Amino acid sequence: MSNLELIIEEKAADIGNFLVGRLLPFREKRAVGPFVFIDHMGPTKLSDYQNLDVPPHPHIGLSTLTYLFEGAIFHRDSLGSAVEIQPGAVNWMTAGKGVVHSERTPEYLRATDKSLHGFQIWVGLPKNLEQMNPEFHHTEASEIPQWEENGIHYKLIAGEAFGKKSPVPVYSKLFFIEIKNREKARLNIGNFLFGEVAMYVLEGTVNIEGNEFGSKQLLIAKNATLCEFEMNENSTVYLFGGEPFPEERYIFWNFVSSNRDTIEQAKLDWHEQNLEAFPKVVGDEEEYVQLPRAILKHR
Repeated sequence: MSNLELIIEEKAADIGNFLVGRLLPFREKRAVGPFVFIDHMGPTKLSDYQNLDVPPHPHIGLSTLTYLFEGAIFHRDSLGSAVEIQPGAVNWMTAGKGVVHSERTPEYLRATDKSLHGFQIWVGLPKNLEQMNPEFHHTEASEIPQWEENGIHYKLIAGEAFGKKSPVPVYSKLFFIEIKNREKARLNIGNFLFGEVAMYVLEGTVNIEGNEFGSKQLLIAKNATLCEFEMNENSTVYLFGGEPFPEERYIFWNFVSSNRDTIEQAKLDWHEQNLEAFPKVVGDEEEYVQLPRAILKHR
Protein backbone atom coordinates (compact mmCIF):
# COMPACT_ATOMS: atom_id res chain seq x y z
CA MET A 1 0.00 0.00 0.00
CA SER A 2 1.34 3.43 -0.95
CA ASN A 3 2.45 5.83 1.80
CA LEU A 4 1.81 8.83 -0.50
CA GLU A 5 -1.45 10.44 0.56
CA LEU A 6 -1.44 13.45 -1.74
CA ILE A 7 0.67 15.21 -4.36
CA ILE A 8 0.09 18.97 -4.43
CA GLU A 9 1.17 20.87 -7.53
CA GLU A 10 2.77 24.25 -6.85
CA LYS A 11 0.37 26.97 -8.06
CA ALA A 12 1.31 30.53 -8.93
CA ALA A 13 0.20 33.46 -6.78
CA ASP A 14 1.02 37.10 -7.51
CA ILE A 15 2.52 39.12 -4.62
CA GLY A 16 3.68 42.17 -6.54
CA ASN A 17 6.79 42.24 -8.69
CA PHE A 18 6.94 38.47 -9.04
CA LEU A 19 5.02 35.24 -8.67
CA VAL A 20 5.35 32.81 -5.78
CA GLY A 21 4.46 29.15 -5.82
CA ARG A 22 1.78 28.43 -3.25
CA LEU A 23 2.06 24.96 -1.71
CA LEU A 24 -0.29 25.25 1.27
CA PRO A 25 -3.16 25.59 2.00
CA PHE A 26 -4.73 23.30 -0.58
CA ARG A 27 -8.40 22.42 -0.91
CA GLU A 28 -7.76 18.78 -0.03
CA LYS A 29 -5.14 19.48 2.62
CA ARG A 30 -5.39 22.61 4.74
CA ALA A 31 -2.34 21.92 6.93
CA VAL A 32 0.58 19.53 7.46
CA GLY A 33 1.18 19.19 11.19
CA PRO A 34 1.11 22.81 12.46
CA PHE A 35 2.20 24.21 9.06
CA VAL A 36 -0.78 26.08 7.58
CA PHE A 37 0.79 28.09 4.75
CA ILE A 38 3.89 27.60 2.58
CA ASP A 39 4.97 29.87 -0.27
CA HIS A 40 7.97 29.13 -2.46
CA MET A 41 9.34 32.55 -3.52
CA GLY A 42 11.23 32.57 -6.80
CA PRO A 43 13.81 32.00 -7.93
CA THR A 44 13.42 35.39 -9.54
CA LYS A 45 15.69 38.12 -10.89
CA LEU A 46 14.80 41.73 -10.09
CA SER A 47 16.23 44.59 -12.14
CA ASP A 48 17.67 47.77 -10.68
CA TYR A 49 14.22 49.41 -10.78
CA GLN A 50 12.35 46.42 -9.27
CA ASN A 51 12.22 45.74 -5.55
CA LEU A 52 10.34 43.65 -3.05
CA ASP A 53 8.01 46.01 -1.22
CA VAL A 54 5.41 44.42 1.02
CA PRO A 55 4.09 47.35 3.12
CA PRO A 56 3.00 46.94 6.76
CA HIS A 57 0.35 44.24 7.14
CA PRO A 58 -1.07 42.41 10.17
CA HIS A 59 -1.06 38.84 11.49
CA ILE A 60 -2.72 37.01 14.38
CA GLY A 61 -2.59 33.44 15.70
CA LEU A 62 0.56 32.24 13.95
CA SER A 63 4.32 32.35 13.67
CA THR A 64 5.93 33.38 10.40
CA LEU A 65 9.13 31.68 9.27
CA THR A 66 11.20 33.27 6.52
CA TYR A 67 14.07 31.23 5.07
CA LEU A 68 16.09 32.41 2.06
CA PHE A 69 18.29 30.54 -0.42
CA GLU A 70 19.29 33.71 -2.32
CA GLY A 71 18.90 37.45 -1.89
CA ALA A 72 18.01 39.57 1.13
CA ILE A 73 14.88 40.97 2.77
CA PHE A 74 14.74 43.74 5.36
CA HIS A 75 12.18 43.02 8.08
CA ARG A 76 10.59 45.66 10.32
CA ASP A 77 7.72 45.11 12.76
CA SER A 78 5.55 46.79 15.37
CA LEU A 79 7.76 45.40 18.14
CA GLY A 80 10.62 47.58 16.92
CA SER A 81 12.55 44.77 15.23
CA ALA A 82 14.65 45.83 12.25
CA VAL A 83 16.83 43.13 10.72
CA GLU A 84 18.11 42.00 7.35
CA ILE A 85 17.39 38.37 6.48
CA GLN A 86 20.29 36.67 4.71
CA PRO A 87 20.35 33.18 3.14
CA GLY A 88 20.42 30.38 5.71
CA ALA A 89 19.20 32.54 8.62
CA VAL A 90 15.73 32.18 10.15
CA ASN A 91 13.30 34.98 10.90
CA TRP A 92 10.70 33.70 13.36
CA MET A 93 7.96 36.20 14.24
CA THR A 94 5.14 35.10 16.50
CA ALA A 95 2.04 37.21 15.98
CA GLY A 96 -0.06 35.94 18.88
CA LYS A 97 -2.81 38.49 19.57
CA GLY A 98 -1.50 40.80 16.86
CA VAL A 99 1.61 42.10 15.12
CA VAL A 100 2.33 44.20 12.04
CA HIS A 101 5.40 43.89 9.81
CA SER A 102 6.83 44.94 6.47
CA GLU A 103 9.24 43.18 4.11
CA ARG A 104 11.32 45.17 1.66
CA THR A 105 14.49 45.02 -0.40
CA PRO A 106 17.34 46.47 1.72
CA GLU A 107 18.29 50.05 0.84
CA TYR A 108 21.77 49.17 -0.45
CA LEU A 109 20.30 46.76 -3.03
CA ARG A 110 17.41 48.87 -4.29
CA ALA A 111 19.27 50.39 -7.27
CA THR A 112 21.04 47.20 -8.35
CA ASP A 113 20.09 43.97 -10.09
CA LYS A 114 19.30 41.32 -7.49
CA SER A 115 17.82 37.86 -6.99
CA LEU A 116 15.33 36.47 -4.49
CA HIS A 117 14.56 32.86 -3.61
CA GLY A 118 13.23 31.25 -0.47
CA PHE A 119 10.32 30.06 1.64
CA GLN A 120 7.63 32.09 3.42
CA ILE A 121 5.90 29.87 5.96
CA TRP A 122 3.12 30.23 8.51
CA VAL A 123 2.97 27.92 11.53
CA GLY A 124 -0.24 27.87 13.56
CA LEU A 125 -0.08 28.39 17.31
CA PRO A 126 -1.58 25.99 19.88
CA LYS A 127 -5.03 27.14 20.94
CA ASN A 128 -3.86 28.26 24.41
CA LEU A 129 -1.17 30.48 22.85
CA GLU A 130 -3.14 32.09 20.03
CA GLN A 131 -3.57 35.26 22.11
CA MET A 132 -0.01 35.42 23.49
CA ASN A 133 2.01 38.61 23.29
CA PRO A 134 3.88 38.94 19.98
CA GLU A 135 7.56 38.05 19.81
CA PHE A 136 10.40 38.19 17.31
CA HIS A 137 13.55 36.07 17.06
CA HIS A 138 16.30 36.08 14.44
CA THR A 139 18.59 33.06 14.26
CA GLU A 140 21.80 33.34 12.25
CA ALA A 141 22.72 30.63 9.73
CA SER A 142 25.74 29.66 11.83
CA GLU A 143 23.46 28.75 14.76
CA ILE A 144 21.35 26.23 12.82
CA PRO A 145 22.31 22.58 13.56
CA GLN A 146 23.82 20.86 10.53
CA TRP A 147 25.71 17.62 10.09
CA GLU A 148 26.78 15.06 7.53
CA GLU A 149 26.10 11.34 7.62
CA ASN A 150 26.91 8.77 4.94
CA GLY A 151 27.61 11.55 2.45
CA ILE A 152 24.24 13.25 3.08
CA HIS A 153 24.08 16.77 4.51
CA TYR A 154 21.30 17.58 7.00
CA LYS A 155 20.16 20.90 8.40
CA LEU A 156 17.53 21.19 11.15
CA ILE A 157 16.11 24.62 10.40
CA ALA A 158 13.38 24.52 13.07
CA GLY A 159 11.93 22.10 15.60
CA GLU A 160 13.27 18.74 16.73
CA ALA A 161 14.38 15.61 14.84
CA PHE A 162 17.29 13.16 14.70
CA GLY A 163 17.87 13.71 18.41
CA LYS A 164 18.74 17.37 17.76
CA LYS A 165 16.95 20.67 18.42
CA SER A 166 17.06 23.93 16.50
CA PRO A 167 17.43 27.16 18.54
CA VAL A 168 14.43 28.67 16.72
CA PRO A 169 11.85 29.05 19.56
CA VAL A 170 8.85 27.09 18.23
CA TYR A 171 5.66 26.52 20.23
CA SER A 172 4.56 23.09 19.05
CA LYS A 173 6.04 19.72 18.08
CA LEU A 174 7.35 20.22 14.55
CA PHE A 175 10.31 19.83 12.23
CA PHE A 176 11.61 21.70 9.20
CA ILE A 177 14.60 19.88 7.68
CA GLU A 178 16.90 20.41 4.70
CA ILE A 179 18.57 17.35 3.16
CA LYS A 180 21.20 17.57 0.39
CA ASN A 181 23.22 14.89 -1.35
CA ARG A 182 25.86 14.52 -4.04
CA GLU A 183 25.65 10.80 -4.77
CA LYS A 184 22.50 8.75 -5.21
CA ALA A 185 21.30 7.54 -1.80
CA ARG A 186 18.38 5.77 -0.16
CA LEU A 187 17.01 7.22 3.07
CA ASN A 188 14.76 5.60 5.63
CA ILE A 189 14.29 8.29 8.27
CA GLY A 190 10.78 7.56 9.56
CA ASN A 191 12.13 6.58 12.99
CA PHE A 192 13.32 10.17 13.46
CA LEU A 193 10.03 11.85 12.47
CA PHE A 194 6.54 12.11 13.96
CA GLY A 195 3.02 13.25 13.13
CA GLU A 196 2.48 14.36 9.55
CA VAL A 197 5.19 15.02 6.96
CA ALA A 198 5.42 16.72 3.57
CA MET A 199 8.38 16.82 1.20
CA TYR A 200 9.30 19.56 -1.26
CA VAL A 201 11.97 18.80 -3.87
CA LEU A 202 13.90 22.01 -4.52
CA GLU A 203 16.60 20.57 -6.77
CA GLY A 204 17.06 17.24 -8.47
CA THR A 205 14.63 14.34 -8.16
CA VAL A 206 13.53 11.67 -5.72
CA ASN A 207 12.15 8.18 -6.23
CA ILE A 208 9.26 7.06 -4.05
CA GLU A 209 7.67 3.66 -4.47
CA GLY A 210 8.93 3.36 -8.03
CA ASN A 211 7.87 6.86 -9.14
CA GLU A 212 10.17 9.83 -9.80
CA PHE A 213 9.26 13.28 -8.53
CA GLY A 214 10.92 16.62 -9.20
CA SER A 215 10.36 20.26 -8.31
CA LYS A 216 7.11 22.22 -7.98
CA GLN A 217 5.35 19.45 -6.08
CA LEU A 218 4.59 19.00 -2.38
CA LEU A 219 4.49 15.29 -1.54
CA ILE A 220 2.46 14.42 1.56
CA ALA A 221 2.91 11.10 3.34
CA LYS A 222 0.14 9.23 5.11
CA ASN A 223 2.48 8.24 7.93
CA ALA A 224 5.66 10.12 8.86
CA THR A 225 7.12 7.03 10.51
CA LEU A 226 7.18 5.31 7.10
CA CYS A 227 9.16 8.09 5.42
CA GLU A 228 11.45 6.27 2.99
CA PHE A 229 12.73 7.56 -0.35
CA GLU A 230 15.66 7.60 -2.75
CA MET A 231 17.46 10.83 -3.65
CA ASN A 232 19.09 11.03 -7.06
CA GLU A 233 22.42 12.81 -7.56
CA ASN A 234 22.74 16.46 -6.45
CA SER A 235 19.27 16.79 -4.99
CA THR A 236 17.90 19.04 -2.26
CA VAL A 237 14.67 18.31 -0.40
CA TYR A 238 12.84 19.94 2.49
CA LEU A 239 10.68 18.11 4.99
CA PHE A 240 7.93 19.94 6.89
CA GLY A 241 5.70 18.42 9.53
CA GLY A 242 4.89 17.53 13.08
CA GLU A 243 1.92 16.91 15.34
CA PRO A 244 -1.36 18.30 13.93
CA PHE A 245 -3.62 20.37 16.15
CA PRO A 246 -6.83 18.76 17.45
CA GLU A 247 -8.86 21.80 16.32
CA GLU A 248 -9.32 23.17 12.81
CA ARG A 249 -7.49 26.39 11.92
CA TYR A 250 -9.33 29.05 9.91
CA ILE A 251 -7.36 31.30 7.56
CA PHE A 252 -8.70 34.61 6.27
CA TRP A 253 -6.19 36.87 4.51
CA ASN A 254 -3.28 37.19 6.99
CA PHE A 255 -5.20 35.95 10.01
CA VAL A 256 -5.14 32.44 11.49
CA SER A 257 -7.27 31.28 14.40
CA SER A 258 -9.27 28.37 15.80
CA ASN A 259 -12.08 30.90 16.44
CA ARG A 260 -13.92 32.64 13.60
CA ASP A 261 -15.03 35.49 15.88
CA THR A 262 -11.40 36.30 16.68
CA ILE A 263 -10.72 36.65 12.97
CA GLU A 264 -13.78 38.88 12.47
CA GLN A 265 -12.56 41.18 15.24
CA ALA A 266 -9.07 41.29 13.71
CA LYS A 267 -10.57 42.26 10.35
CA LEU A 268 -12.48 45.11 11.96
CA ASP A 269 -9.50 46.29 14.02
CA TRP A 270 -7.25 46.42 10.96
CA HIS A 271 -9.89 48.05 8.75
CA GLU A 272 -10.40 50.77 11.37
CA GLN A 273 -6.63 50.99 12.07
CA ASN A 274 -7.07 50.28 15.76
CA LEU A 275 -3.57 51.03 17.01
CA GLU A 276 -4.13 49.25 20.31
CA ALA A 277 -4.70 45.97 18.45
CA PHE A 278 -2.24 46.64 15.63
CA PRO A 279 0.46 49.23 16.38
CA LYS A 280 2.44 50.92 13.63
CA VAL A 281 5.61 49.34 12.25
CA VAL A 282 8.55 51.20 13.78
CA GLY A 283 10.43 52.97 10.97
CA ASP A 284 7.79 52.16 8.32
CA GLU A 285 4.76 54.16 9.46
CA GLU A 286 3.70 55.92 6.26
CA GLU A 287 1.70 53.22 4.45
CA TYR A 288 -0.12 49.95 5.06
CA VAL A 289 -1.88 47.20 3.14
CA GLN A 290 -5.62 47.74 3.28
CA LEU A 291 -7.95 44.91 4.20
CA PRO A 292 -9.37 43.45 0.96
CA ARG A 293 -12.97 44.63 0.80
CA ALA A 294 -14.10 41.19 -0.33
CA ILE A 295 -13.34 39.73 3.12
CA LEU A 296 -14.71 42.60 5.24
CA LYS A 297 -17.89 41.26 6.79
CA HIS A 298 -20.49 44.02 7.07
CA ARG A 299 -22.01 44.40 10.51
